Amino acid sequence: MIILLILPVIMLILFGFAITTEVKNTKLAVYDPSKDVATRSIINRLQANEYFILKKFIINPNTIEDEFQKGEVGLVLVFPERFYENLLHTGEGQIQLITDGSDPNTAITLTNYATNIVFAYQQELYKTTTIPYQISPEIKLLYNPRLKGAYNFVPGIMGMIMMLICAMMTSVAIAREKEKGTMELLLVSPMKPIIVIISKAVPYFFISAVNLATIIILSVYVLDVPVAGSLLWLIIISLIYIFLSLALGLLISSIVSLQIVALLISGAVLLIPVILLSGMIFPVESMPALLQWLANIVPARWYIMAVRKLMIKGLDVTAIYKELIILSSMALFFIIVSLKKFKHRLE
Repeated sequence: MIILLILPVIMLILFGFAITTEVKNTKLAVYDPSKDVATRSIINRLQANEYFILKKFIINPNTIEDEFQKGEVGLVLVFPERFYENLLHTGEGQIQLITDGSDPNTAITLTNYATNIVFAYQQELYKTTTIPYQISPEIKLLYNPRLKGAYNFVPGIMGMIMMLICAMMTSVAIAREKEKGTMELLLVSPMKPIIVIISKAVPYFFISAVNLATIIILSVYVLDVPVAGSLLWLIIISLIYIFLSLALGLLISSIVSLQIVALLISGAVLLIPVILLSGMIFPVESMPALLQWLANIVPARWYIMAVRKLMIKGLDVTAIYKELIILSSMALFFIIVSLKKFKHRLE
């Protein structure tokens, strides 16, 4: 009944609000040494638009990439000195739009939004003067200047595959033991219940480790997606995520006793949020506040963020401390809850 009545409502809400090609609420930073009437007008137009939120003014242009590495901004608008003065004298002005190219679709959308807003200001100037002013945006894409789509979907595929194999297969394997009645035979053996349960998860841990190695090799040598950061830390955080997914599968198996129910819960409750709420395909910032909050409890979101920082942006381990802490805490929480429920249920 839950599948029949509640799942359609959940899917309608998620697909209706999460799937959108619009990119909203992007954090905007501005470097404006000119501080003239033209720059203020362009900034106000960007700020008044629903697509951008003015986050800060940058004082030193050398810190622009640091802002992207810290995840503070999604787009940086750079003005040259004496922008309006040069525009009046030469009839030409140039601005720079800098964004994160690791997500090509979002990068293209953001630069198009900003370019259209600047073009609208340029059209307004045409109405007040006969001089054909021309403002030319220069677009700079960090981390993925060629806009290769593989840079975006490889981290997402890694998060989805690990969750699918670990959580779904582990829950089904233990549910199968319960369904056939062989779990009782295992529990009367000299081994403790915890050992029995963990041993069911061990094969999938190694299978997922092999899948991880395969994905990394294919990404580097077939899709030309380099591991720009530390390979060691990429493997470490991936193993933590695998362990977390296994614990989640154990938690599902402690709740249900049938394979088909475990499959439905794993597919509906885990796979759909991974695709829609993890930032794998659709930007989380564009979703309603409630879905943004729900996205924070989806483990795949934090794993995908960490993989993008290590693999695509080439950052060091200090940039993923937050993701490491969150994923480790989730893994510890799920394993404690699932093991306690298993022990209580089997007794």
